[in-house]
Amino acid sequence: MPAAGEHAPDFALPNQDGKTIKLSDYRGKKVILFAYPKADTPGCTTQACGFADNMPKIEAGNAVVLGISPDDGKALSKWKAKRSLPYDLLSDTEHSVLEQWGAWGEKSMYGKKYMGVIRSHWVIDENGVVLEESIKVSPEDSVENATKWVVKA
Repeated sequence: MPAAGEHAPDFALPNQDGKTIKLSDYRGKKVILFAYPKADTPGCTTQACGFADNMPKIEAGNAVVLGISPDDGKALSKWKAKRSLPYDLLSDTEHSVLEQWGAWGEKSMYGKKYMGVIRSHWVIDENGVVLEESIKVSPEDSVENATKWVVKA
């Protein structure tokens, strides 16, 4: 799991349209990478729309946003269109990147344990170094905290 001060491991995943996106494609820009459990669910929509609402500030900070979840491209494309999300959503159906980044683990609901996405975000600088990592964060705090790093960094 990449921590603050460490180089972010590169990855390549398909976006909502099936186009392969690499983290290294964004060298020279800051990147807010956020992990969420499932497209078009309440908490995930709060997080995703929060980043969308802050895009003017984020872009002014020379940054981009990427969302990552285990959803397939079709679900991501539908959600992106429904919510007019202005950034790519990445599909990690095998959850290999989510695991590598520490955002896949045991969760519990109604007393049942299962494996799933742990809502998280990372802010990565122009050189690929992690500025901030936040694992197990609320949707609102994720947007607020990540955006602060981009604007002040």
